[in-house]
Amino acid sequence: MTAEDIAQTWLNHLAVERGVSANTLSNYRRDVRRYVGWLQDNGVVDLQSVTRPMVEAYLKDLRSKMAASSANRALIVARGLHKFAVAEGVVDVDVAAEVAPPTTGQHLPETLSVDEVSRLIEATPTETPVDVRDRALLEMLYGTGARISEVISLNVDDVSSAQEVIRLRGKGNKERIVPMGSHARQAIDAYLVRARPALNKGKTPALFLNTRGGALSRQSAWAVLKTAAQRVELGKSISPHTLRHSFATHLLEGGADVRTVQELLGHSSVTTTQIYTHVTADSLREVWRTAHPRA
Repeated sequence: MTAEDIAQTWLNHLAVERGVSANTLSNYRRDVRRYVGWLQDNGVVDLQSVTRPMVEAYLKDLRSKMAASSANRALIVARGLHKFAVAEGVVDVDVAAEVAPPTTGQHLPETLSVDEVSRLIEATPTETPVDVRDRALLEMLYGTGARISEVISLNVDDVSSAQEVIRLRGKGNKERIVPMGSHARQAIDAYLVRARPALNKGKTPALFLNTRGGALSRQSAWAVLKTAAQRVELGKSISPHTLRHSFATHLLEGGADVRTVQELLGHSSVTTTQIYTHVTADSLREVWRTAHPRA
């Protein structure tokens, strides 16, 4: 079986048996094709012929052409292919297992203070149906800590007034239940009564609609957040995950344990969540530096 054949088998396995999302599968397909193409360019057509030095050379080549984080992700995909090949009995030894990506330094997420979040949301007007929708969207993003893609995937039935929690579908189609705060609940109720009927053209059950009556796109939702940040002149770098990062940081600062925050965010590993403990530690150190007499 050639490297190309086992790569396709692995992608089929990820799609059917592991149920990875379409976006994740697309990224894996791109990276595994890059790796197989690199092997072919170097005269290798089957994984049995690959050696550890070859994998290390592939990583070196990647890092000469792209950012370290992108190269490391591509290496992880190549390692996944070799691991699958061993599990399937196609090769005897996993030559990529010990090829580790170099550390790139920890990137701490940009977060907003509680006051900045309040300003961001409360400065959003509620005069037009689009305004009311945008206010509800921002309240949902901060109130649940959901990814933008998760919020725009919600349907009206997912937020019925009888529910104090909502069910989110995250990466890998994994479901989780998160509480829906009172501010988010009020904003959603106002949107459902005052705004969504005006936007609705009967096209979709999606909760958040655009002005044409279709489901709001991820890009449009991201534009809502950017516009809100510009309106209050925060002076900070804003990303689609800014409110999600702030949600996690504020929970930890308020005394929530990291395992609970992990569940609320839908992280498969607590290691991912622990980056926020560094953010809160940094803020504590800053308070100490400015307030302690012997700092």
